[in-house]
Amino acid sequence: MKTLGLIGGTTWVSTIDYYKLINQQINKKLGGLNSAKMLLYSVNFAEFNPPTDPNEWGELTKKFSDISQNLEKAGADCIVFCANTPHIIADNIQQIIQIPIVNIAEETAKVVSNNNIKKVGLLGTRITMEQPFYKEKLSKYGITTVIPEFEDRKFIHSSILDEMAKEIFKKETKQEYLKIINKLIQEGAEGIILGCTEIPILIKQEDSPVPLFDTTLIHASAIVNFAIS
Repeated sequence: MKTLGLIGGTTWVSTIDYYKLINQQINKKLGGLNSAKMLLYSVNFAEFNPPTDPNEWGELTKKFSDISQNLEKAGADCIVFCANTPHIIADNIQQIIQIPIVNIAEETAKVVSNNNIKKVGLLGTRITMEQPFYKEKLSKYGITTVIPEFEDRKFIHSSILDEMAKEIFKKETKQEYLKIINKLIQEGAEGIILGCTEIPILIKQEDSPVPLFDTTLIHASAIVNFAIS
């Protein structure tokens, strides 16, 4: 079994789900007492709060690069960012390490494509929704991406950082998300990507009339396949 190098704490709430899902799936596939071999570097999110301006990511890129290199030196066979937003710098960091990054946007695009969906709504932090790193991966598979209007993007972003990152999940926040999802469906979205690893804790498939793509689960499944390949 390969050793996984996880960078978590972004946020700790979803990192718990990563740890649980990866180990559950490893055990389901291999049985017995099998669990994942992993190195987990959990950061202080207060020091990793993602700027909405991609030009301000220089310091964070350096931090993620250093951690990735340290995990590689410690024996990790791959790098995993336990969040969607840091994947804005994934391609940059891939160039300075010798082990692969299991890319959440790439893996999600594959799953959306396998569901024969050609137009998908994307929810996440403003970086995830507004920058091209997700849209480009989806476009490779012939998938068009639609995102919420600006005020809705601001609401989603603040709800992630001010509520969900602190393990706060409000009914009224959920209702607002459902309104936003319905707007995207009206724009032609055939499915919705829950492109922040906290959102699947708030919104479930039974809440939506179209398929929801839980990026935490999709990513964890791809990581498990890498670990036992």
